[in-house]
Amino acid sequence: MSIQKRFWVALVLSLPMLVAMVLMPFGWHLPGGAVTQLVLTTLIMAVAAWPFLQSAWASFTKHHANMDTLVAIGMATAYFYSIYAMLTQQPVFFESAAFVITFVLLGQVFEERMRRNASDAVAKLVDLQAKTAEVLRHGEFQQIPLAEVQLNDIIRVKPGQKIPVDGVITEGDSNVDESMITGESMPVTKTVADQVIGATMNGTGTFLFKATKIGDQTMLSQIVELVKKAQNSHAPIQKLTDKVSDIFVPVVLILAIVTFLVWYVMLGATLANALIFAVSVVVIACPCALGLATPTALMVGTGRGAKLGILIKNGEVLEAVNDVKTVIFDKTGTITAGQPQVTEVVGDQTKVLQVAASLEGASEHPLATAILKKAEDLQVVPQAVTDFRAIEGKGVAGLLAGKTAFVGNQKLLTTVHVTPELTDKIQVLQDQAKTVVLVGLDQEIIGLIAIQDVPKATSQAAITSLKARGLKTVMLTGDNQRVAQAVADQVGIDQVIADVLPGDKADQVKQFQQTGKVAFVGDGINDAPALTTADVGIAMGSGTDIAIDAGGIVLVKNDLRDVDLALALSKKTFQRIKLNLFWAFIYNVLGIPIAAGVFFGLGLMLSPELAGLAMAFSSLSVVTSSMLLNRARITRRAEFI
Repeated sequence: MSIQKRFWVALVLSLPMLVAMVLMPFGWHLPGGAVTQLVLTTLIMAVAAWPFLQSAWASFTKHHANMDTLVAIGMATAYFYSIYAMLTQQPVFFESAAFVITFVLLGQVFEERMRRNASDAVAKLVDLQAKTAEVLRHGEFQQIPLAEVQLNDIIRVKPGQKIPVDGVITEGDSNVDESMITGESMPVTKTVADQVIGATMNGTGTFLFKATKIGDQTMLSQIVELVKKAQNSHAPIQKLTDKVSDIFVPVVLILAIVTFLVWYVMLGATLANALIFAVSVVVIACPCALGLATPTALMVGTGRGAKLGILIKNGEVLEAVNDVKTVIFDKTGTITAGQPQVTEVVGDQTKVLQVAASLEGASEHPLATAILKKAEDLQVVPQAVTDFRAIEGKGVAGLLAGKTAFVGNQKLLTTVHVTPELTDKIQVLQDQAKTVVLVGLDQEIIGLIAIQDVPKATSQAAITSLKARGLKTVMLTGDNQRVAQAVADQVGIDQVIADVLPGDKADQVKQFQQTGKVAFVGDGINDAPALTTADVGIAMGSGTDIAIDAGGIVLVKNDLRDVDLALALSKKTFQRIKLNLFWAFIYNVLGIPIAAGVFFGLGLMLSPELAGLAMAFSSLSVVTSSMLLNRARITRRAEFI
């Protein structure tokens, strides 16, 4: 039976006893008296409270105590004493056992409702997914269920239709509204070879595309899965909470026993009154709110992050963000656009481009892509290459028409001859923030190719925001110092570490970790080790699958300014966790002395049912505090500068 149904059973069955309590001063009594109360409470115990008893017994058999232990002991004590009191013609308080169960379940209903609300963002994304696709089968387009779409299927999308799965356009063009995934309100122009995302909305054009990701591999499915995992994860601070609960429960039981003995043995209270104080201590101290403090805030925070296009994978990230001192960035594709273009060719343009394009034909590096595009634009035809080999951190080489050809960076200068004129030209180009590629044949440099990758429009604002938070910013790149420094100067980076080999990025991260926690932002395959090594790995949403898997935070919108927003959201969520824990402890610290009767002489005391109500409101306050995260203002620091 669901928690909600159990709550309604307990509420309906306990209402007659509540009415009797209210009307008792006016002479009205519950028909059947104690027997009716026994029947109603027994039904509540058997239906609504049974899971508490099962959980408490299971913990007891494992020599462990949990929150359900306190609930079970409190209601069982009230229930069995009332049976004894009924048989000996003494006052009973069956209603205390009934109300304790009702109010505990009320707190759990609040928690369950909060969980549903926190998952709304994910549920809405799932609901927006297309249900069918128009797929080319046997020479004609057929409407089939989405589940039957296969990899490499050719799919047609007409104006106003949802794109069924992820893929690459093979024919046609259109404007696509990707706001549901990226948050970007302006439609994005798509043409042949552009990628499209499943569940986004097509505009005015008709196009065909090849399915590259289906089922749980699509971006939408991965977002949903990431958010679900994050909402079910635990922050390290939760472990502290669990340890506190392990100690807290036995301590509370000891306090309850001491309370009973003080009142019954030392102060001469009746057995009933001494039990009331003891049961009240057990009930008010139930750390339900303590157990809710971390997961509720985590669920709301990650849910809000999903709406903002920021996927936080787990609670450990939230806690680590709170102490980050340094943010390290990859350059290409992260700070820069990642789409470099050839701006200048020094030497025989056709010959230089032919050699370079021949060697770079199989490479997926952004610089290689720029060279190949330039060669294609000038109709330069690459030649066949044999004995191809990569020179780590330097470039590539091979045999071209019987001659040794090579393409690479300045590190090749130690092995080949270069004229003073070319050396001067290299420096001039690098001072212009251009990357220079050396092209050679038979140990001689035959020319240079200047390639430039400009910073993204948002990079400077992103760095400004982070520096405004007091964070140190660093750029790691395999590019040379001059080019890297020129880019860093444009965006305001504090420190540049250039000429870093792909395998050394993680080592650089470790060095910075010696002075404090580090966040690393990257998008490429070679960034994966650094993303994993860093205390907080932040992957750009347009990056490789490996980088996204390695990152603890994914920026879906590929906007570098969201690094600051992600840090702000993470800090706000973690602060809310600490606030929740504070309120949960305050309720217990203040409530236990009152429940134990310390202030009885001042007329201040709590009956078990009122203790149960206070405990329910303790849970409600924590849940409400977490839900207020949805209204908390989370902005980029640069907006205030």
